[in-house]
Amino acid sequence: MREPGAGSSAETRRLTMAQALVLYCSRQYTDAAGERRRLIPRVLGIFGHGNVAGLGAALDEFRNQMPYVQGRNEQSLVHAAVAYAKASRRRSVLAVTSSIGPGATNMVTGAALATINRLPVLLLPGDVYATRRQGPVLQQLEHPLAGDLSVNDCFRPVARFFDRIWRPEQLLTALPEAMRVLTSPVEAGAVVLALPQDVQSEAYDYPDAFFSERTWTIERVEPSPGQVEQVAALLAAATRPLIVAGGGVVYAEAEAALASLAGRFGIPVAETFAGKGAVQQARWWGLGGLGVEGNPAANQVATSADLIVQVGTRLTDFATASQSLFQHPSVRFASINLSDRDARKQGAAPMVADARLGLEALGRAAAVAGVRPRPAWEREIRAALARWGPLRTAALAPQGRPLTQGQLIGLLQAAARDGDTILAAAGGAPGDLLKVWDATGGRRCHLEFGYSCMGYEIPATLGVRLAQPEGEVIALIGDGTFLMQPSEIATAVQEGLRITVVVAENHAFHSIDRLQGSRTGRRFGTEFRLRRPGAAAAEGAYLPLDLAAVARGLGATALRVDTAEAARSALATARRQPGPTVVVAEVAPHEDLPPAGTWWDVAPPAVAGLPEVGPLRQAYDRDRLLQRWHG
Repeated sequence: MREPGAGSSAETRRLTMAQALVLYCSRQYTDAAGERRRLIPRVLGIFGHGNVAGLGAALDEFRNQMPYVQGRNEQSLVHAAVAYAKASRRRSVLAVTSSIGPGATNMVTGAALATINRLPVLLLPGDVYATRRQGPVLQQLEHPLAGDLSVNDCFRPVARFFDRIWRPEQLLTALPEAMRVLTSPVEAGAVVLALPQDVQSEAYDYPDAFFSERTWTIERVEPSPGQVEQVAALLAAATRPLIVAGGGVVYAEAEAALASLAGRFGIPVAETFAGKGAVQQARWWGLGGLGVEGNPAANQVATSADLIVQVGTRLTDFATASQSLFQHPSVRFASINLSDRDARKQGAAPMVADARLGLEALGRAAAVAGVRPRPAWEREIRAALARWGPLRTAALAPQGRPLTQGQLIGLLQAAARDGDTILAAAGGAPGDLLKVWDATGGRRCHLEFGYSCMGYEIPATLGVRLAQPEGEVIALIGDGTFLMQPSEIATAVQEGLRITVVVAENHAFHSIDRLQGSRTGRRFGTEFRLRRPGAAAAEGAYLPLDLAAVARGLGATALRVDTAEAARSALATARRQPGPTVVVAEVAPHEDLPPAGTWWDVAPPAVAGLPEVGPLRQAYDRDRLLQRWHG
């Protein structure tokens, strides 16, 4: 039986461009180490005049092959798709469609987040008419120097692949290239196919073979022997080696290989934001989070390490403390990374390879090179962790009312079970989780900090839940993030998705309030306060907000808590709910976890009329001398 819309010929099918796109996407699969799954199992979107008659009609017709999820905000839907890809270890992706105009440009932020984090997502924005009979149409950009530009050209610098489908037959080359990029561990990011409104509804006789099932194999890249031997030689010469585990360890399912190398040769492992959870068992060599928001034990070890083996990470400035962290006078770098460019950062000896295969090969080569555990180095690491442990325990232990954010995290940690996922993206929450969350024992930690995008978290819970039916999915956010983008709670209600959102209500953009205080000595424009009549700034009482009522109005179960016992009860209630639950916890403002013991390059003004700034600028100029060039 031919598909609906099939033509009379056995070799071709007459379909609209939109029908062909949906049908093609429904028949794409990935294969990773023998595990076959749908590449694009569903489409998220919001319809408007730019996509409803074309792509909308096709999704309606093929609803059984390609389920559709209605959302509330296009940026949020891209965030959900990115989180789905991360939770799926980049082996399955979601598509997101929007109308032309603001619906399309709403997705640009999400596209940037996807590309920066190397996470695949397929974006299908509507576009202006390919024909120009209509003259300037609704939401059309009239550029005086380029007649072929639309607002969708904003996607070009933040997309891994961009194409505009001016004719229906262009799908024959555009779609395979889009799938190639989506399934490439090196090139993964936002793939954007801009779809002119009229072309979506045009028909073409597509080759029947175009719609055959296709499986895209996600290959593992073997390291070259010469590169493996070079890194093994560096490891043999080192007396204080450190592995920095990034997201590539997680995507490659290299956790066991990492544990084998670290345990066999006594090499400590620190984690980046994306690599949080790469160490899955509690071992003496597991240091936890590294860098500006890492813990002081990991940072102390990093400061004195003479070899840094970076695995699946770009080593951004948060991980390197703006290039001030690695202070050993003769520190060297080695890297395992699928990207040749990333593998050579810090002047590293590169091993261009899949993280798992690279770690396994390095383990074999290290044994041949005579690498052995270093008892003195192990004693230093155990001592550093022993000093940090009591500080962490004290910071997480509830002690009264109000709770601190650290104590709220302690309650979440105590309630976490194998298979649960906690996630955060912006503000103080991701840094606090990197510093203190114990992600061993299957208590996953999903941190988006490549783009640090406020508003990612609630939509991300939807993406993670779609990828992981079991376990709890919990977003830890501040009230600032909740106010920015709560609307996908309604989508969770509509789709029957069981998620939990925990809001630490501290009446401010707290992490920036903290940074501002450390760089200017003052507080301005960061707290949520009323403006008194005639006042030059909003510095009155806190805004009288009821976030639980907002969540309840969106259809969620909503609970307010201000004690440890109430928080425990609310988390237990959330675990029993069939849909979304929002827990709003009043937390003490200006109460932070113990410091990381590092520096971040954010410069106070060189000249200011504010008296507090001068000494802070002097301290910054002194601290800046810690920065080093590693090339």
